[in-house]
Amino acid sequence: PPLYGLPVSVKDCFDLAGFPTSCGSRYYAQKNGLAREDSGLAARLREQGAVIIGKTHLHQLAYGITGENPDYGDSVQPRNAKLLTGGSSSGAVASLQEGSALAAIGTDTGGSIRVPAALCGLAGYRASFELAYDWSLWLGAVHLAPSFDTIGWLFRDLRDAPLLADALFGLRSRRITTPNAHVRIGCAAREFLHDCNAAVLRGWEKWRKDLTEHGATIVPIDSAFWEDAMDIYAPIQAHEAAAYHAAHTGNDFSHFAPVIAERLAWGQSLSETEIAGFRELLATFCKRMDKLLSEHDFLIAPCAPMNELLAGADHTAARRSILRYATPLSLARVPVVTLPAPAGAGERRG
Repeated sequence: PPLYGLPVSVKDCFDLAGFPTSCGSRYYAQKNGLAREDSGLAARLREQGAVIIGKTHLHQLAYGITGENPDYGDSVQPRNAKLLTGGSSSGAVASLQEGSALAAIGTDTGGSIRVPAALCGLAGYRASFELAYDWSLWLGAVHLAPSFDTIGWLFRDLRDAPLLADALFGLRSRRITTPNAHVRIGCAAREFLHDCNAAVLRGWEKWRKDLTEHGATIVPIDSAFWEDAMDIYAPIQAHEAAAYHAAHTGNDFSHFAPVIAERLAWGQSLSETEIAGFRELLATFCKRMDKLLSEHDFLIAPCAPMNELLAGADHTAARRSILRYATPLSLARVPVVTLPAPAGAGERRG
């Protein structure tokens, strides 16, 4: 099998026979008890020959981007314990940094594969919404917001992506072999990057230079409408997350971290009429993204405006700043690859 003998870690929102599924919450770990059978995703990995080495830490309920968790402790980077891993697939990147896994399963609703990969200098692949919404993979799994939830991989080397994508999704890669193939890449406008720090901009410019040298044409796009993404995404996400967890907690969100409980309570307070309005805005946003993708082969933008998150610092403002970069592609439900900052870019983190 394609993954024969490969050590793989699995995010702890997927059932693994004989282990509890905590979803980053002690309440759920106790409530769920030991899983009787593997989730559809874990079963698929075993069929493909993977050796599942364990389940990994995550931001509580997968509802966060920093990797901070009051129940099980904040997730810090094995390479530098002064830095958070990012989240919500926080333990996934930690397992790769420490070497216990060579590939790791993560989920990505609003950046939960892309951001930890970028902060930890790793590669990431978030599958398209349609591809990742294979119902058989989600059997025995915990959702955050079904309208945006996707599955994907975290790994070290971009050359491993085709194998990993094929093993999990049956997605065959197609190599561009035409000598004069013209690849047109649309890049986020300079105005959109106004809050990126110097290290991120160095990595960004290095990738633009490398892609151009390999024959791609990179042109700026009108990304001003991306500023609306977070305000469309957040209420739909919160409303769907509240409905899911209310059904599993008897409508008691006090089991969770206060900031997450507040988000859930807010989502629950939104009426169906309000959510219908946001879904109309989502449809309009997606049409604009479809137009961009009809005019370009790829789009490129930083995963986050910063290259590190200090452990123990207040990252309240960082969440919205990061999601400003992640949510446009979440709304579009497109596949995304995180390109780690290459050697010589001045920083190892992507």
